[in-house]
Amino acid sequence: MSDAKKPDPAAFKMPDPAELSRSMSDIAQRSQRLVGDWLKRQADEGTTTPNADPLNIGAAFMEMTTRLMTNPQKLMEAQAGFWKDYMSLWQSTAQRMMGMAAPAVIEGDPRDRRFKDEAWKDNEVFDFIKQSYLLSARYITDVVKQADGLEPATAQKVDFYSRQFIDAMSPSNFLMTNPEVLRKTAESGGENLIKGLQNLLSDLERGKGNLRIKMTDTDAFKIGENIAVTPGKVVYQNDLMQLIQYTPTTDKVAKRPLLIIPPWINKFYILDLRPRNSFVRWATAQGHTVFIVSWVNPDEKLAEKNFEDYMREGILDALTAIEAATGERAINAIGYCLGGTLLSSTLAWMAENNDDRIKSATFFVTLMDFRDSGELSVFIDEEQIKALEDKMNKRGFLEGSEMATTFNMLRANDLIWSFVVNNYLLGNDPFPFDLLYWNSDSTRMPAKMHSFYLRNMYQENRLSQPGGITLAGTKIDLSNVKIPAYFISTREDHIAPWRATYRGTKLLAGENRFVLAASGHIAGVVNPPEGGKYSHWLNPDLPADPETWFQGATEIAGSWWPDWQRWITAQDKRQVKARTPGDGKLAVLDDAPGSYVKVLLS
Repeated sequence: MSDAKKPDPAAFKMPDPAELSRSMSDIAQRSQRLVGDWLKRQADEGTTTPNADPLNIGAAFMEMTTRLMTNPQKLMEAQAGFWKDYMSLWQSTAQRMMGMAAPAVIEGDPRDRRFKDEAWKDNEVFDFIKQSYLLSARYITDVVKQADGLEPATAQKVDFYSRQFIDAMSPSNFLMTNPEVLRKTAESGGENLIKGLQNLLSDLERGKGNLRIKMTDTDAFKIGENIAVTPGKVVYQNDLMQLIQYTPTTDKVAKRPLLIIPPWINKFYILDLRPRNSFVRWATAQGHTVFIVSWVNPDEKLAEKNFEDYMREGILDALTAIEAATGERAINAIGYCLGGTLLSSTLAWMAENNDDRIKSATFFVTLMDFRDSGELSVFIDEEQIKALEDKMNKRGFLEGSEMATTFNMLRANDLIWSFVVNNYLLGNDPFPFDLLYWNSDSTRMPAKMHSFYLRNMYQENRLSQPGGITLAGTKIDLSNVKIPAYFISTREDHIAPWRATYRGTKLLAGENRFVLAASGHIAGVVNPPEGGKYSHWLNPDLPADPETWFQGATEIAGSWWPDWQRWITAQDKRQVKARTPGDGKLAVLDDAPGSYVKVLLS
């Protein structure tokens, strides 16, 4: 260890004995209570036999091992390469310890924030630990990919859970192999570990025995006060949603109102976080009469609500309400993610029933063809769906925290392990961040609806098949949707991969426009022009192959929002006097953002 990296003995802080005693007593009491609660739950649930492998991981890895054993030569070559690299690392580390320069055997991704501390590079021991981990990670990944003959779904599952294991075993996640944690432990006399244990117990208590990692300072935000603050009124509500109409900020507005249908997996205010990044505020400022659906956070009373109920009570009821509020029958519609899947399904139903009230559709990161639908499909095999249905049928809904865990696993280093290090090892309180507050504000899903969605969309891909799905007694066909459509997808989307969302342009028969934004499922969409943070790609042509589209696309700096505004304005340039909530036939029920969005999970 170089002199510059040696800890200063004077910097080591001894803990206060009285304070330490009080902290440990509190921890002991809380731990005992948690264990007692856990044992009680096991006794209460003891009548059922749990599935030891509900994710069906064991069978996938057993099949991979069997395949590997049929060609041991590849495995031996991988092992030989791994040991050769490992010996090179030993030699390189020995040279560095003797004061000699030596190149790295393996370079990490410079964007990998786990190894941002300078000690991972400057200190020979931690550099060895880091490179040893990276070599092991590469070896495991290579071995998994060499298993020939696996079914695509099995191969994807093995790859996904191998990466989960690799991420979990990172040396940054452990006290004795994280230089930043060791440094803080020395400087604080171990207070960080005591605080971290208290944070861990708090998260277990909050999750009632299940770990619910606190990602942000939840006390820093309050819906309707510093997030979801765009002025407006609730003008309609039913069992499934409240409809919000926003107060105009221009004298003239587009003749066609704008209806936004967000996903019910999350709350609508992702599009209205803060004024500086609110799509709702921005669209209102562009002269749109903006309406947004705020879905209910359902409980067991809504267990029988199905996908077609979300169509009827969500979109169709909203259309009727908008006409009453504004006098306008024709509208433009936006669907975000699952809200876009519902919108496309509804448009197909409306086409069959000669309902032409929606004149244009915009799809934010929306899947219509669920082939190659990303890593979420890892969780959608028959065994897992049955296990999930058993849970949902007992409660009447899917618990929001379970869905949140699934999404967090898709970005485990960012949404799980970084908080393990920050909250539990470093003993820090999470930083206040509006996006992470929204991400933690989970919602439930009715059992019947969610089962329909998983089976018909993800598992059987029936929406892309003409007549594959029946809604309200009508077989639907996306090819009958002939209105203009705007597709915005994001290049790094791990939930709705852009190559899969691109297929929607081939399913709808109208004049379609596809735009690709940089970044991911949220940041690529919520990218206001004022920030200009991420670029986007444009190509007016729509070849069959998405890669061909991208090769012919032009990258444009900044947000895609102005491009959408030009497109939507071109659909109908007529303007009318601005409409104020309550001026039409609908009375004001509440101030925005309404009451449904404020229902939190316990």
